[in-house]
Amino acid sequence: MTFKNILFTVDSGVARIVLNRPEKLNSLDAETMVELHEAMSRIEADRQLRVLVLGGAGRAFCAGQDLADPAMQEVDGKLPDIGNLVERYFKPLVMRLQSLQVPTVAAVQGLAAGGGASIALACDLVVAAQSAYFLQAFSRIGLTPDTGSTWFLTRSVGTVRALGLAMLAEKLPAATAAEWGLIWQVVEDSKFAGTIDALAAQIAQMPTKALVRTRQLMHAATSHSLEQQLSMEASFIREMGWSADYREGLQAFSQKRPPNFTGE
Repeated sequence: MTFKNILFTVDSGVARIVLNRPEKLNSLDAETMVELHEAMSRIEADRQLRVLVLGGAGRAFCAGQDLADPAMQEVDGKLPDIGNLVERYFKPLVMRLQSLQVPTVAAVQGLAAGGGASIALACDLVVAAQSAYFLQAFSRIGLTPDTGSTWFLTRSVGTVRALGLAMLAEKLPAATAAEWGLIWQVVEDSKFAGTIDALAAQIAQMPTKALVRTRQLMHAATSHSLEQQLSMEASFIREMGWSADYREGLQAFSQKRPPNFTGE
């Protein structure tokens, strides 16, 4: 497949997907979603990768669903089945991001709205430029939230703030998002690109499997009892305790040198 709406590159263990419809604020139509899923398939098949960075070209991260998409148009007086679009494209993308075999970073500049905000929040770490903002725009056009936004928001900022953001559809500045715990970090615009590059390079040198298992532990913690979580932690640390990266970590510690993790 030749990509027209995204840029996909791989370098030094870092996969990058850049939504590349800047004239449309990187909104998502069916063609773009197909390309995104193809890129995800390539990432899933490449065992040499260590991290995924997801970003957007131009002045937005992603404006969510493209309302001009033919699949969103009324036909013969009948409105489209929007839920089908969510089930077909958005839900699988979120699930793939949440279960990817490498850590994920969302690099958010400008607007992250609707499903676009949710795709960012589906990543492990969200780093935003100072000028970025998040918007739950659904109520502005008479819709309810989708793409997992109610799941991500309630777990990160609580039900009260999640309701306010979703019902009132007000802009949430990046600094406030960081203060509330919705995202990992906010960075000055002039330092944004360099920060993302440095973070990607850092994660690409870390013990990949251990980081992914850590993600799984954190996700499970909200629904597990303490006993269940302790058992899951024991299972994962047993697995990691037999890994090549743990052996390397021990040797590096004893030899007083930086570890050379391979992700195995």
